[in-house]
Amino acid sequence: MTEAGTLTGKRIIVTGAARGIGMSAARALAAAGATVTGLDLTGGPVESIAGAGRGSLTCDVCDVSSRASTGAAFDRAVAAMGGLDVLIQAAGIQRYTPAEDITDEDWDLVLGVNARGTMIANQAAFPYLKDRGGRIINFASAAGAVGLRGCAHYSASKGAVLAWTRTIAQEWGQYGISANAVAPGMWTPMYDTTRAGMTAEQLEAHDRGMAMMIPLGGRLGDADSDMAPVLVFLASDASRFITGQTLAVDGGLMMVR
Repeated sequence: MTEAGTLTGKRIIVTGAARGIGMSAARALAAAGATVTGLDLTGGPVESIAGAGRGSLTCDVCDVSSRASTGAAFDRAVAAMGGLDVLIQAAGIQRYTPAEDITDEDWDLVLGVNARGTMIANQAAFPYLKDRGGRIINFASAAGAVGLRGCAHYSASKGAVLAWTRTIAQEWGQYGISANAVAPGMWTPMYDTTRAGMTAEQLEAHDRGMAMMIPLGGRLGDADSDMAPVLVFLASDASRFITGQTLAVDGGLMMVR
């Protein structure tokens, strides 16, 4: 039996664990005492870490857009950990394309990873959580709630994640499964790539806008210090009576105005 707010004894799968928020989350969960399997398309950058804090972290390869790949990876992870208590579905991609220029291939790629991938990963976790309850934490985005210029397909995919999460919270609550979404506003390698594609003038305007839109600090947060502790809480028994919610961890960027 774990104590509320701690993760000792928890078995957790984190998708998208090779970089960014996913990697930060996997390390923090292990440090908090959980046994963690990090899954990613490459599996490469996530090194197996024994004894990270009180828990452990190992890695495996998984393509969440493929039902066969995901099912096999979850089966291996659950067998190795001896069960599953929490899924953190962080795997996702972002592409910038004006709405009028989005191709069918672009749409299928982004929706396939972000929306279908969330469905597939959640469904893969469900049989292991059904009999004893657990937590599902899906990664959404402010883009899914308010839209994001130049990312209509990304916004649509994250909107689907929000609707899916609210629905499974209602359907799977009878099994003691909570399902929540997070909308992070973090500085990640993906964000670095976005910034690298901006001109000096665009970057200056972007940073000025962010300073106005984010009340706390005027810039995106740090995955280790700002996001990871929230995920540790949501994965713990302290969050057992929270479900169907979207938690924006973004310094106030998505604040209702």
